[in-house]
Amino acid sequence: MLNLVVQGLDVSTPDLKALARLTAASSIERINELAFRLRGAQQRGEVAAVCEAARLDHAYVPAGRRLADFGLVVMDMDSTLITIECIDEIADLRGVKPQVAAITAAAMRGEIDYAESLRRRVALLAGLEESALDQVYRERLGLTAGAERMLRAMRAAGLRSLLVSGGFTYFTERLKARLGIDATCANVPQIAAGRLTGRLLGDIVDSRGKATALRAMRSALGLAREQVIGIGDGANDLAFLAEAGVSIAFHAKPAVRSATTHCIDHVGLEGVLALFE
Repeated sequence: MLNLVVQGLDVSTPDLKALARLTAASSIERINELAFRLRGAQQRGEVAAVCEAARLDHAYVPAGRRLADFGLVVMDMDSTLITIECIDEIADLRGVKPQVAAITAAAMRGEIDYAESLRRRVALLAGLEESALDQVYRERLGLTAGAERMLRAMRAAGLRSLLVSGGFTYFTERLKARLGIDATCANVPQIAAGRLTGRLLGDIVDSRGKATALRAMRSALGLAREQVIGIGDGANDLAFLAEAGVSIAFHAKPAVRSATTHCIDHVGLEGVLALFE
């Protein structure tokens, strides 16, 4: 049996009743202040249009699927766990944000190979003082709404967490300590005499690197693919999302939306929790 989970910043009773009639749901249950569960809902093509018009997220989920049935959550960092693209903000302090942001956007759409796009962006940062990283972390980095709530609930359910990023370890390591994340995987910028050199150290963490990190942790924990939850937003997240039994496109690009099991467009990361009982 499937349930239909409906979420939004303003879920109206008329919209819920209309969806219940459309899907022949047996009942409507309130999950939290933003989410509702329509039990025994039949799949109908019209549901997507109704929800889009009402600015609602919707997802058909197996009845009885529990968060505790899973063992690992893997998340992208930029524009997923946090609200910014870190490299773009660093570039702003260097005076090259438009150039870097354009490369970032093209990479997220899948128009440029990610590794090459990252090399180009990092090269534009050459000469910037290392202190700029701290300034971005302190002054510009914000957590996505619902991030802390989601991670607390997942820890309580016994899940381990992995943060994967094509960005810098400077940020992933601080978020790891701040949020109690179990493991991270990101790129290491080369720094000499207190300034960024415009180069990276070691292998580049791109789409393949993210997927490799997921598989390694999944294997270490003795988990099956079906026990992994993946959350991302860009084209370079597709490889690791394909390694997760439940994959969630979070405020994502079209290429990601069409390749995942669920999409969240209107609520924050707390919306992930509503997909499980």
